[in-house]
This record gives sequence, C-alpha cells and structure tokens, in this order.
Amino acid sequence: MDYLRNLFSRTLGIGTPEKVLDELSIEGISRFMLSEKCKNVVCMVGAGISTSAGIPDFRSPGSGLYSNLQKYNLPYPEAIFQIGYFKENPEPFFALARELFPGQFKPTICHYFIRLLKEKGLLLRCYSQNIDTLERVAGLTSDDLVEAHGTFHSSHCVDTFCRAEYSLSWMKEKIFSDLIPKCEKCNNLVKPDIVFFGESLPSRFFSAIKSDFPKVDLLIVMGTSLQVQPFASLVSKVSSKTPRLLINKELAGQGDPFFSVFGFGGGMDFDSEKAYRDVAWLGDCDDGCLALADFLGWKAELEELVKKEHAAIDAAAEAAKKKESKPGGSSSEESSAANASDEKANN
Repeated sequence: MDYLRNLFSRTLGIGTPEKVLDELSIEGISRFMLSEKCKNVVCMVGAGISTSAGIPDFRSPGSGLYSNLQKYNLPYPEAIFQIGYFKENPEPFFALARELFPGQFKPTICHYFIRLLKEKGLLLRCYSQNIDTLERVAGLTSDDLVEAHGTFHSSHCVDTFCRAEYSLSWMKEKIFSDLIPKCEKCNNLVKPDIVFFGESLPSRFFSAIKSDFPKVDLLIVMGTSLQVQPFASLVSKVSSKTPRLLINKELAGQGDPFFSVFGFGGGMDFDSEKAYRDVAWLGDCDDGCLALADFLGWKAELEELVKKEHAAIDAAAEAAKKKESKPGGSSSEESSAANASDEKANN
C-alpha cells in the first residue's frame, strides 16, 4: 500500500509523498545518515569511481575504453567482451587485460569512502559493476561485495565440463608473460571471471538483491551511467521511502513518467515538483565523496585513511621492486606494482 500510495502521489499528483529528507541536498543526506533512521547503506558503483586511479571508463567520448580500441582491429568495440569472439580470438582481450590488470592502480577516495562506511557500521553491501578489484584492495571483503559483472579475482576454464579454477596470481603470471592462459587439465582457454556479453550474471547478484534490498535505508549510486541492465534496475528495488543519492558527472537513472504510471521503472526524480527523496551531486566522484564526508564530519578521517593506505601500497611496491631486482628476480615495474596489491586483492 505504501508503494502504491507513493507511486500515484508522484505520477498523478494524488496526495503528497511522504517526506523522507529534511532537505533535498547532500546536506540533507548527511543529516539522514547521522540519524537513527539510517542503519543500512547500499552502494551501487561503476567505472566512474576508478577513473581518477587511471582506469578509463567505458563510454566517455574520446577517453572511454570503447573509444580507444582501434589497435586491436576489432569488428566493433564491444567485441572485446563478447564471449563468442573471445573463444575465437582471445588475443585482444588478454592484451587489454595486461593494461588493466589489478595491482597497477591504487584505490580512489570513493573506494575508501565505502571502506569508511563499513568501519562506521553503515555498509550493508557494495554492488559494483567494476572488474578492477579496487574495492578489495581498499579493504572490502567478499562478503561486503557483490561484483555484478564479475572480477579478475578468480578465473575458470571455459570448457563446460572442466571449469577448473585458477587464482589471480596464476592469471597474472600468464598475462605478464604474454601467454594465452590455457587450462592445465584440458588445454582449453582460461578466462577471468568477468561477465562477458552473452554470459549470465553471478548467482550471488540475484540472491543478494533478495536479501539486501528490503533492508536498505539509503542507496548511494556513484560513477555509473545506469545504462546496463539488470544492474541499472537496482535503483527501483528499494522501498519508495528510501532516499537515493547520485554522485556522478551527469544525471543518470531518471525514469520515464509515462511508464512510472504503470509501476515500471522506479526511476530517479531529482528536480520535478514531485521530487521527494532523490538527490544528485554532479561532478567528480572523489569530490562528491569528500563533500559528503565533510558534512558528516568525516573528511579529515577519510583523507588520513587515503594517505595511510596509499603509503602502504607504495611501500609494498617498492619492497617488491627491490626484491625482484636482485639476481634471479624480475625487474619489471609492472610486475612489481601488480605484486604489491595482490595480497589485499586476494582477501
């Protein structure tokens, strides 16, 4: 009944939606977070939270991944993540994987803000579209995460009857040796557990939604265009009384009023006269997290956490580099950087 009452009040102008924030702003979100009403926060994140780490997003004109794949001579950009194309032509994917492989990048302010939510006892789950494992490097565990589009963290043989599993370190060794990873049991291709076009999402994605979303008190969406389904549909899975915050370079996730009348979509409404729970902060995701942390009184703590963790990653990378420069070791800087973050990424 609450859902129907709020649905018709928003779309048909019948009645007034129940107020869930004292102000539709990032300040209003911060006050809600500090109240007794906010105990379970779910984050939905995309490639935009990793761009400041040096990892390109997919769709930004000019700088996005799909705009810079000409060197791989693909029939079309998305082919590099098509399972059928991969099985016939794995070389382009593994060449790209070498460039993007975990361990070469440090988590961003956004990643550590999510870590801080965990430390404050507020994080219920982080749903990520990303495959870079930076959430893990920042200190989130497998239980904290739903990696909706898979991850480099583990790999499996593509043969349906084999499915032998391989570790991140095994895959790294193959990729950085310019070898096409082949299964040691059946000699078929081994692919990181990244969800390609044509593959199903992990079962954990669907089971976690059922258990998590009825409990959500606040949904924070960061760094995603919300164009890829079914991930994008998660914004509509929370209660109609749940505030939703978007931190992104541009607006995303807005619904079509026509379809909302019939109960479809549940899209975000930031600026109509019927807006009552959705807030958008537009700009770089790191800046948005810093702004929210400032209103929460956490800014200094967040900045110190980033400084401390980045220093630890740099120290580990330097130690690995010195070890590999000794006789019998590799002097590859890429390998040193990759080794530095392996331990955290394997958590």
